[in-house]
Amino acid sequence: MDEHVQKVVDFMNSKSKNKSKFYFKDLAGLFPDEKPRAVKKIINKMVSDEILEYWSSGSTTMYGLKGAGKQHASEGEE
Repeated sequence: MDEHVQKVVDFMNSKSKNKSKFYFKDLAGLFPDEKPRAVKKIINKMVSDEILEYWSSGSTTMYGLKGAGKQHASEGEE
């Protein structure tokens, strides 16, 4: 696994007791030497590789580990 990918996954796992979704700025903070566009490419690649998933409230977009969080557990229930 790429070191950037591992850094994001480790960060999300370390916060998983409190949060399952994160703003882009939270993830961009993991890479202070990278430009935002470069970080966006890393995150988008992780989404396309199905490591992360998007979550949108309509006005904001967040990222989370695929299959994690309360909402994911209740999807598909009627």
